[in-house]
Amino acid sequence: MALTELLIKGANASVVVFVVSSTLSVGLGLTVPQIVAPLRNGRLVALSLLANFVLAPITAIGLARVLGLDEPLGVGLLLVAVAGGAPFLLKLADLAKADMPFAVGLMVGLMVITVGYMPIVLPLVLEGVSVNPANIARSLILLMLIPLAIGLALRAWHPPTSGRVRAFVAPVSSISMIFVVVLTTAGHFGSMVTILGSFGILAAVIFVAVCFGIGWVLGGPSADTRGVLALGTAQRNTAAALVVAGQNFSDAKVVVMITVVMIVSFVVLMPLARVLARRHQPGDIRAVATAVGR
Repeated sequence: MALTELLIKGANASVVVFVVSSTLSVGLGLTVPQIVAPLRNGRLVALSLLANFVLAPITAIGLARVLGLDEPLGVGLLLVAVAGGAPFLLKLADLAKADMPFAVGLMVGLMVITVGYMPIVLPLVLEGVSVNPANIARSLILLMLIPLAIGLALRAWHPPTSGRVRAFVAPVSSISMIFVVVLTTAGHFGSMVTILGSFGILAAVIFVAVCFGIGWVLGGPSADTRGVLALGTAQRNTAAALVVAGQNFSDAKVVVMITVVMIVSFVVLMPLARVLARRHQPGDIRAVATAVGR
């Protein structure tokens, strides 16, 4: 087996481990009431859905057209744009000292909606591209919703056991994320070089910045909720996008573009989260800070 093929297989396996461990870890650290409580603000929920499932995809489509991205790069950017609910949002919100209950509810809500949203929307917006909705739904349900449900069930049944399991699973998620980036970059190095000569990286930077701005504007009067929605809209669910890309698209540039957005998101949003933390005022809600693994 050629080294490149081995690296790509390793990257694909790492994606599966990353997705399952991330969503399982989230479930192990939360209770259903913690997830539901922040979602009772109907206006904020509606604006969150608008930001993540309408304005973010429109931004991706607009950037692809304005910058003249190659079709695979545009597809990769769109896959990221329609996938919301990244588990990493919890760590970003914690760094920003933002409203953690809202971050939890937003992340889980977006993740669950993504599973039903992607199979419906992608065939409509990707003209001329064959996408199997059943495959997308099956992959996301198996790799995201079921681990999340298992984690929540174990947390409800026996919290001490869930804590011990999470202590093992959480590091696996972090390590596998590193493997995803490293192995994808190495396995698709030729495609990475091609992207360096295109507007792919610029599109990723602009996309993350615009999504952050969208979330900030729509996040309500509180700086805490604005910060959470800004981070939650800019930090896309690249895990879900990678699952869909790996099972529905053969062009390596699609996966590479998703990886580029992932890297850009980390580079841009972690410093921004620390900037937001400086705006923190005493008395913010921190009810589930311990649950999300500080």
